[in-house]
Amino acid sequence: MLRHRLIHPQINEILGRAGHHATILIADGHFPASTKKGPNAELVCMNLMPGLITCAQALEAVLSAVPVDAVNTMMYTKDDPYALDSDPPVWDEYRAVIKKAGLDLQLAPIEKWSFYDAVTTPDHVLTIQTADLQRYANILLSVGVRMD
Repeated sequence: MLRHRLIHPQINEILGRAGHHATILIADGHFPASTKKGPNAELVCMNLMPGLITCAQALEAVLSAVPVDAVNTMMYTKDDPYALDSDPPVWDEYRAVIKKAGLDLQLAPIEKWSFYDAVTTPDHVLTIQTADLQRYANILLSVGVRMD
């Protein structure tokens, strides 16, 4: 039995092959995961029904399994139908999950269209598609180096 919290066999296999600087996208239910992915990325659908699972739940599982040295969010827009005037509430959930994992990482937002570009690179190895319905819940993790 695995010691970390992540028990999904396919995700564990992909993460086991990932190295430093590989990226993992945890996508919300609105993200076009079938068309916005890198040439080496595998898509794992975890969207059972609206709200299950959430991006925060997926983040907790992934952080238990691999070292992460950067966490990027998709920056919200301020001038379209999906505009927000402050950080999405889900970002506070991410900060709590990161802190609970004992990591000293800050969320680093990437402009929306640049975020889409970031997930189409060869370093992108995995997209976990969730059913999270919160706006701007997409989160991109960069695999770090194991220090122990």
